[in-house]
Amino acid sequence: MEARVSAASASRVWSPPPDASDIVKGIHAMLHPHNIVLVGATDKPGNYAERIWNNLVKYGFEGGLYPVNAKREIIWGVTCYKDFASLPEKPDHVLVLVPARFAVQVIRDAAAAGARSATIVTSGFSELQDDESQRLAAELQAAIRETGLAVTGPNCLGNLSAGEKLFTNIDDRIVTMEQGAVAIAGQSGAIVMAIRQALEDRGVGVGYMVTTGNEAGLETPDLMRYFAEDPSIRVIVVYLEGVRNTKAFRDACKAARAASKPVIALKLGASEGGRAAAMAHTGALAGSIETFDAIATREGVIRVGGLDELIETTECFVHSAVPKGDRLAAVTLSGGKRGMLIDAFYKEGLNFAPLSPHVSSELAKMLGPGSIVGNPLDAGFAAVVDPSVYMKSIKLMIDDPDIDIVIIDAELPKVPHELRERNLRIVNEMASRAAKPVIYVSAMSIGFTEFTKSLRKSLPHLAVMQGMDRAVTAIKSLLDYAKLRKEVPDIVSSSKPAARAVLEKALRSATGAALDEVASKKLLKAYGIPISKEAIAQTAAEAATIATQIGFPVVAKVVSAEILHKSDIGGVVLDLNSAAEVKKAFADITARVKKLKGKPKLDGILIAQQVKAELELVVGASLDAEMGPVVLFGTGGIDIELMKDVALAGAPLDEAEARLLIGRTKAGIKMRGYRGRPALHEASAVKALVGLSNLIADAGDRIASVDINPFLINTRTGVAVDALIVLNNAAARRAAGH
Repeated sequence: MEARVSAASASRVWSPPPDASDIVKGIHAMLHPHNIVLVGATDKPGNYAERIWNNLVKYGFEGGLYPVNAKREIIWGVTCYKDFASLPEKPDHVLVLVPARFAVQVIRDAAAAGARSATIVTSGFSELQDDESQRLAAELQAAIRETGLAVTGPNCLGNLSAGEKLFTNIDDRIVTMEQGAVAIAGQSGAIVMAIRQALEDRGVGVGYMVTTGNEAGLETPDLMRYFAEDPSIRVIVVYLEGVRNTKAFRDACKAARAASKPVIALKLGASEGGRAAAMAHTGALAGSIETFDAIATREGVIRVGGLDELIETTECFVHSAVPKGDRLAAVTLSGGKRGMLIDAFYKEGLNFAPLSPHVSSELAKMLGPGSIVGNPLDAGFAAVVDPSVYMKSIKLMIDDPDIDIVIIDAELPKVPHELRERNLRIVNEMASRAAKPVIYVSAMSIGFTEFTKSLRKSLPHLAVMQGMDRAVTAIKSLLDYAKLRKEVPDIVSSSKPAARAVLEKALRSATGAALDEVASKKLLKAYGIPISKEAIAQTAAEAATIATQIGFPVVAKVVSAEILHKSDIGGVVLDLNSAAEVKKAFADITARVKKLKGKPKLDGILIAQQVKAELELVVGASLDAEMGPVVLFGTGGIDIELMKDVALAGAPLDEAEARLLIGRTKAGIKMRGYRGRPALHEASAVKALVGLSNLIADAGDRIASVDINPFLINTRTGVAVDALIVLNNAAARRAAGH
């Protein structure tokens, strides 16, 4: 088989500009190659090589196709080449199908022969745990790095580039090969293939599909960056098992956001990397998936909870313009469905706007008994008897400038139906002229027949959703996306050199798993976080003197880096109103510590100002194994895990982002004056959040978590009265059970 030049390649609309990154250029070469070389070609029945070859032939890839196997002269009815040197032209994209022990040399030989990209289908690398597989994985990464090839895999299932008729994949299900607006990338070949098939079944075109496998070379964020630049793509779908390079991921998200391309992500949530942080309340509450949401949502990522939700959300974004506002309107023919719509949207915090007087008046003229003129509209009996009334009702909603999204409770027909098809095309035409989404919602997932798929493709201006709950979730995501800033500024630490010097000294002198409360508060104070008046005592008499100087009432607390949760062992005594009570508390706490198993070292008893608080807060920070530093704010005190009224944000943050974080919690609502109560001192909480975010960012990977619980706040002030800083060191990992 001789090399052929693709007509699609000759008329290609877009190529990366000269100043594009090498990664973007490499991915373009991989998805738009001049030829494809299959190394490890074999005609053993059912093997991957033969299935990929059959797909390339079946779908008509128009570049050169060259099998390579040193032991064969003819295979699959065409010439088989013994090596790269014997090919009629230099290789461009290489499919590696040889056993793992030979794959590294194939990559080096391919690069030397002039190849620009490769896909390694072969498994047997880092997904296995034996020493030999790990060694091969390291050698493969080194070869990819040294050759500069754009490489997907190993342990992947190939790619799709519809415009090139390229399908280097083992899937034998039908592919339409239409250049669609969706691009998919992810580490699991099976899941990525399932997503492509489900979208295909719904009539949603997929332009690119890339399975990244073990990601020894290209990672999913690299593909996201390419899709953000390719103008043929409007929606990016990713499946993420983990984020290895947080900066690359965030940069890719920013590029997609700047290009107005939503990123819809299905993300696994288990994290083994953050267990040291779980020694503190913050670490326990800031799980991997919550941290991912805190950081990725800011960058414009829409995370979905499962495959069905992913399909509906993708459908919604592909066929819906970004709405100008959140004023919803809906049309139905059923009072029961009207109630279901109201309940489903209310559950997601969305409400239907009152209809304008003009629309209400016009609807009232058309609709009689059996209808409910409102929003949602139950067009009822009049619209069933006279379909033109139904169409006029929809038109009134679409034409109303005070409505941002029109939802129509109806499903596409499974078989030809002249009237319904005609009406759908009329609404599609209305939607094409309207600067707003028009969304058909089926209350249940009814599935698409071949007729439905064909009909759906003829309605490009309508979103067609399956299942009420999933549809509402997708519409909520569309509204949330519309509210995001197009460009999200990077925030850098605003800490002062003096604060960073205190941090470095504290970390150098630390020996245990955590800093004790005194050392923790000294560090917090350096970062501008307000703390209570306090001092440490070594004797009962000294404790009484300190208490008298501070002023009653005071609190007594055990100080030990080995006791992480003081109240659990009776190490905190409140409401001390005299020197005698302070001395007794000193003696009681000391006695309790002496009885503890393990004999923790007692560094003293802290005597602190007891602040009268209107509200107990938790302010914390954690280092996530995947996403990096994050801060947390919410309702604190002893019921923190029970309440779970917390919100998270990536660190560092500035005052504006700190106020946004506070506003996402019930605690924030209370702080700003709830049911006639006075507003609390929010400025102190903002100061604490900013300072803490600077601290965790400045520490790099040396602090696992910081817990300020409680942070007490009233109308005049807010102070940190307890603090725990857990280090990210060997001692902390041992304490966490590693």
